[in-house]
Amino acid sequence: MQIYNTLTRKKEEFKPLEGNKVKMFVCGPTVYDYIHIGNARTFVFFDVVAKYLRFKGFDVEFIQNITDIDDRIIRRAQESGKEPQELAKEYKKYFLEDSEKLGISSVSKFARATEHIPEVIKQVKTLIDTGHAYEIKGDGWYFDLKTFPEYGKLSGRTAEMADDAVSRIDENENKRNRGDFCLWKFSKNNEPSWPAEFGNGRPGWHIEDTAITDKYFGSQYDLHGGGQDLIFPHHEAEIAQQESASGLKPFVKYWMHSAFLVNNAKKMSKSLGNFATAREIIEKYPTEAIRFFLLSAHYRTPLDFNDNALDQAEAAISRIGEFISRMQNLHPVKSGEAGTAKQLFDGVKANDSVDPELSGISEKLHDNIEAAFDDDFNTSKVFGEIFETIKKLNIAADNGKLDEFTAKSVIELLNNFNQVLGIVPASQSSVPDEIKKLADEREQFRKDKNFTESDKLRSEIESLGFEIKDTIYGSLIKKR
Repeated sequence: MQIYNTLTRKKEEFKPLEGNKVKMFVCGPTVYDYIHIGNARTFVFFDVVAKYLRFKGFDVEFIQNITDIDDRIIRRAQESGKEPQELAKEYKKYFLEDSEKLGISSVSKFARATEHIPEVIKQVKTLIDTGHAYEIKGDGWYFDLKTFPEYGKLSGRTAEMADDAVSRIDENENKRNRGDFCLWKFSKNNEPSWPAEFGNGRPGWHIEDTAITDKYFGSQYDLHGGGQDLIFPHHEAEIAQQESASGLKPFVKYWMHSAFLVNNAKKMSKSLGNFATAREIIEKYPTEAIRFFLLSAHYRTPLDFNDNALDQAEAAISRIGEFISRMQNLHPVKSGEAGTAKQLFDGVKANDSVDPELSGISEKLHDNIEAAFDDDFNTSKVFGEIFETIKKLNIAADNGKLDEFTAKSVIELLNNFNQVLGIVPASQSSVPDEIKKLADEREQFRKDKNFTESDKLRSEIESLGFEIKDTIYGSLIKKR
């Protein structure tokens, strides 16, 4: 199994530090607003990573932090007339609701920053005692980058680069080095604070992550994930903090980062105002369609967000659902008949397919899906393999050449992998057979380039209270 390691800038064989156990951490949200659909891409992808590692037999402990104290939370609370912790609690609840609706169920523990203040204080004190931190009166304790010469090894950037986003590194004219970042902010203006021997205050942005992982995983662990925008300075700061505090390297063996969701070729972000919240999308589209869309491109490739792409995804999952329904109707599974896809492969081999070209097709699909996952989680290749197999089996069924064992083993295999992907629709569309028949006839007219008749059937379908959209996966039919 190969994954691309941001730290080494190459694919590497995945080998956990301790046998079969995987310690995995992913940066979670700052809960001052709803998560946007770009955040959802990161969270859904790493949900798949954790689930697939478990599918492969690894023992995965997956922790995700929730930043519930931060400058942005304080500002938003002041604007809304709420207490910061009240606001954070509210949006933490919304985040967990949205995560559940997105089918995210792999996280072992959500760790709130404010639940780990003692660990934060302990790590800040260690950095102070070892000479890696200095105090700016009236502001807080800062990490001194001159004490960590390897800063920049993850991103290939340095704190002195002219295009750095200084506001994300903490601005103060009294800093020793331009990129120095705040570890502990002193309390002021009645902001939330906690007592510490080096001055009452609250955590800086970066310190909570390493304090949390040090508590649960120790000084070193296997896999750290997050969005591409966190590589610099956030993850660079984590490395500097933890490796300075512990003296052990590397802090994390494998770093994985998902690319941006883009809107009209621009990164989607709250600061640019070109984002849609995950909650808005969840209200409009099925969970399985959203997950399909977010996984439809390789995770290190930017993904373009638009309604058309989500319609395509909804059509795709409809085709998968229709295929499974068709296979089940052709060869119903008897009561008590179960087993893994691998067990059913034996049946395929013992009973030759009516069509010799389909012999062992489910085993081949299993191997191809696993190979795609094992090649740096190539979910777009996984989808390609699934639809190629669906196409072959539908053709065989049309010609009366599909045997029972092949149909059942492919269904079982798709259900097994769906525990990782979460893209098979839980229920079938309620579109009447009459409308489906009209849509099929219209599709044939479109293939024959008879657009006059095709348009007539579209109008007829619309007159019956349905709308039809054309996608690369076929027609998407919805009640108007």
